[in-house]
Amino acid sequence: MIDTQIPIHEKYGGVVPEIASRNHIEAISRVYKKALKDASVEINDITAITPTYGPGLVGALLVGLSYAKAISFANNIPLVGVNHIEGHIAANYLTYKELEPPFLCVMMSGGNTQIIEVKDYTEFKVLGKTRDDAIGEAFDKVARVVGLGYPGGPKVDKLAQEGIANIELPKTHFTGETLDFSFSGIKTAVINLHHKNPEVNKADLCASFEKNVTDTLMEHVEKAIKITEIKKISLAGGVSANSYIRKAFKELEEKNIKIYMPDLKLCTDNAAMIASAGYYNYINGKRDGLELNATPNLKIN
Repeated sequence: MIDTQIPIHEKYGGVVPEIASRNHIEAISRVYKKALKDASVEINDITAITPTYGPGLVGALLVGLSYAKAISFANNIPLVGVNHIEGHIAANYLTYKELEPPFLCVMMSGGNTQIIEVKDYTEFKVLGKTRDDAIGEAFDKVARVVGLGYPGGPKVDKLAQEGIANIELPKTHFTGETLDFSFSGIKTAVINLHHKNPEVNKADLCASFEKNVTDTLMEHVEKAIKITEIKKISLAGGVSANSYIRKAFKELEEKNIKIYMPDLKLCTDNAAMIASAGYYNYINGKRDGLELNATPNLKIN
């Protein structure tokens, strides 16, 4: 089942942390009961309780983690905490049963942009990350400035399909061999351009922005392939649902590079991906106690 807060946050133009956590409290019991019912299982059929404990909004994390710890304690079922980013990576295992590490993962969401070397199912190395805004945050800011509202990513993607990428926008390049990203410059450039010329073609602007950030992703990924000599690339995170980005990565297969992309329903935050990561942590022997706490800035390695 899917329980979404998008209609609630739409009126505010983005996620309001306090409202998000309160709605988590209201939803979690009914979601838990319906999930068991829809799966035709009892709680005693469950092998492990695998909540995410970070990174993310601390209020929302605490709601889910506290509920999970209560279920774990009351039913004497092992608790296995899951890193949210690991969950996004593990969404690929649900779509591709044949996928096995090692591979590279391009993690792109509202809070994270990283190139991750997946050494094993529970072993990771971050090769590059954003130094400021995440790519999803840049999409949301661009959507807001051109008047598209929230959630920004899908709306920018849809409008961009009506435009032409004919507006020159800057890219941020760091010196040296770093694979780090920066999206604050492109975001600011779009905002300034729109303020100076409110009559600019919004479809062209969205298409140009989308091409700019996609080109940046591709440049970094191709550099990562040269460094690691790994030719298996997976996408992860909400922004990996973007049609332009998916098409660009799919074209890498012409260079004998294998591309894996989660089903669209598994790109954005979902319980299935957390359960997938939880499974691999569980069989690897990970167990957590009731002292496990929410960690809003949790790192993957």
